[in-house]
Amino acid sequence: MPAHYPEDRLYHRDALWLQRLDGDEALVGINYFAQQSLGEVVFLDLPRVGAAIRQDTPLGTIESHKAVSDMIAPVDGSVLAVNPRLRGEPGLVNSDPYGEGWVLRIRLAAAAETGHLLEAGSYLEHIGLAE
Repeated sequence: MPAHYPEDRLYHRDALWLQRLDGDEALVGINYFAQQSLGEVVFLDLPRVGAAIRQDTPLGTIESHKAVSDMIAPVDGSVLAVNPRLRGEPGLVNSDPYGEGWVLRIRLAAAAETGHLLEAGSYLEHIGLAE
């Protein structure tokens, strides 16, 4: 398994990862493949704290030198926090997408399903990078 795809994350088929935390909370971030495809991330337009997010709908915009793209929500929930470090330093997504470059901390909706999210190996198969 490439180090770029931590096995403690679940991957949305689009571009985001989700890491479950204690209880009904999770971190959401931009996965390595998406970041590499986009190139250097220079701006993020993210939802506000308290905003509801709906699975498979846009939750914000990511801008790089190559493109502007919607980020698609991996699950239903609400935003608990936006990574404050990204406001002044969106490049953290480039250098540390699975650590300090996380994007949102969310509370999963009571009925939130994660069965559609992929484990690292399945995600690599999905994007055609399986070993």
